[in-house]
Amino acid sequence: GKRKIHYLFEDGKEMAEEYDVKTGQLVSRKWREKNTLGGSGKWQVEVGEPTSPLLSALESELIKESSSNPVFMRKDTLSSFQWRIRNLPYPKEVYSVSVEKEQRCCVIRTTNKKYYKKFSIPDLDRYQLPLDTAALSFTHANNTLIITYQKPKEILAAEEQLQKELKKIKAANNGDGDCKTQ
Repeated sequence: GKRKIHYLFEDGKEMAEEYDVKTGQLVSRKWREKNTLGGSGKWQVEVGEPTSPLLSALESELIKESSSNPVFMRKDTLSSFQWRIRNLPYPKEVYSVSVEKEQRCCVIRTTNKKYYKKFSIPDLDRYQLPLDTAALSFTHANNTLIITYQKPKEILAAEEQLQKELKKIKAANNGDGDCKTQ
């Protein structure tokens, strides 16, 4: 049900994207750079579920992150960028979401000073588009804060063009076999 596309860039960066086959919607996007010794670094998740580090049995007994900590993740829709922050129990009136145009980021604050988060929108940075306060909105339900930023028409057009290109590409390997590299 997913289509994976792997990009290799001239500067050594790699990007892996997964799309839902039926809807064409982006499910996940991860970036990786070469480390200082030339080996592959760790994947940085831009869109989708954050990867939980696989801890050995011994490590998980010693120290473990609380399951009640807020979990910040991005999950886009076809028409908007969307971020979800789970485990935030406060009512909607407590939250304030704003745009910092000078720093090119969005800021989440609470009036009770229990949560603060700054995050950028890499897609807008890649296209060098300004942030628009009117495109930003948020809601709160089921202990989850949902922040929505409407995609500009330039990004919608670029994504439509990308989908056309991806439909032309034939799958390199439809099986789940190992990739052979030499």
